[in-house]
Amino acid sequence: MNKKTKISFKAINKLAIPAIISGIAEPLLSITDTAIVGNIQEHPTEALAAVGIAGSFISALVWILAQTRSAISATVGKYLGAKKLPEISSLPAQIIGINLVLSVLIYFITLIFANEIFQLYNANGLILNYSIEYFKIRAIGFPLTLFVFSIFGVFGGLQNTFWPMVISIVGAVLNIGLDIILVFGIDGFINPMHIKGAAWASVISQGIMAIMAFVLLLKKTPFKLTVSFPFNKEIKNLLSISLNLAIRAAALNVALYLANSFATKYGSNYIAAQTIAFQIWLFFAFFIDGYSSVGNIVSGKLLGEENYKKLWKLSLKLSKYGITIALILALVCWLFYYKIGKLFSQDEAVLNSFYSIFWIVLIMQPINAIAFVFDGIFKGLAEAATLRNLLIFATFFGFIPVLLIGDYFNLKLYAIWIAFTVWMLIRAGVLVIKFRRKYLVKNT
Repeated sequence: MNKKTKISFKAINKLAIPAIISGIAEPLLSITDTAIVGNIQEHPTEALAAVGIAGSFISALVWILAQTRSAISATVGKYLGAKKLPEISSLPAQIIGINLVLSVLIYFITLIFANEIFQLYNANGLILNYSIEYFKIRAIGFPLTLFVFSIFGVFGGLQNTFWPMVISIVGAVLNIGLDIILVFGIDGFINPMHIKGAAWASVISQGIMAIMAFVLLLKKTPFKLTVSFPFNKEIKNLLSISLNLAIRAAALNVALYLANSFATKYGSNYIAAQTIAFQIWLFFAFFIDGYSSVGNIVSGKLLGEENYKKLWKLSLKLSKYGITIALILALVCWLFYYKIGKLFSQDEAVLNSFYSIFWIVLIMQPINAIAFVFDGIFKGLAEAATLRNLLIFATFFGFIPVLLIGDYFNLKLYAIWIAFTVWMLIRAGVLVIKFRRKYLVKNT
């Protein structure tokens, strides 16, 4: 996609396929931790619950601060489309520097209050101890992850999803290998490290990914990582977009926090089952997010070109591809419904709880596809305020009321996943309506 932005099947998938591979690497790390920890010999249910709780909190922190990735991608894409890239040469280094300082500060604050944080998730006893143990190591990789995501944003704005894919593949493969070695140990060489091994596997992988991202940014982009002053003229706008998306991510994580908190309240087998279901949901989300990334990347460039006809065409094609992928994933999981659960746990109580709601996770996937595709498009159009307001509305007027009603009637995990379905319906429906109202007129 150089001089004129193409939105053919080939052009879209040239960006989408590497973005999918790159995107699923992150949930693949979490799924690997979940599967391996759920099969250890010592207290597997409690360990699985702890990884779910601590992993959810770390994901919340990453999602809130990593919104600069979308803001960087949208800004770089817009200037690329307008052929004014040199005007923002200092911007990536400045925003990455701000991100790193902020992430290190948050890391130390959360470390001090780790016990209180996980008590808010209703964790106690062995689950609480495991959560803190896992978090204190895994959180070391928090600044590294934000650094990598920021650089991915730069590559995305430059219409390049290949190098993020390479970095993600290396990180995922390394994490899986280290997970097996460090959790279970190697007889006579490395003692089993249990839940700590899973945490260290993630941190080491994130460190390698950060080094690769740093080198590739210098070699494969026109940008440098030398922070200079004064701040670039776009820094204020980029921070504004990032702040709106961060507020949106915070609202999103209110829903995720409540889901895990209520599941923990119901019992260890419920939070363990919730952990499995949510990791699969997340894997699907990041898989479909490959097309959302194309929406983010290409819509920003099309906006810079003022090409609204192609923007409309892009939304139709991405929706079709996203729904197709969602249906294929759901069908595969339906065919291997019971075998999938046993990959993560052998505990009958955990498996029964998981099987009871897994079908809800599957049938909501086409809805998710629409929501994620238009989410990406609106990010690329820098309409962060719209996304912020929508998530706040969907969470506080959709997810929470449905969850509380379901909890009142003792629906347990059903309440959580019905609430998630309503949440996604609101997100998908509102974005489609707003996009049609604004861009259908410009398309004709």
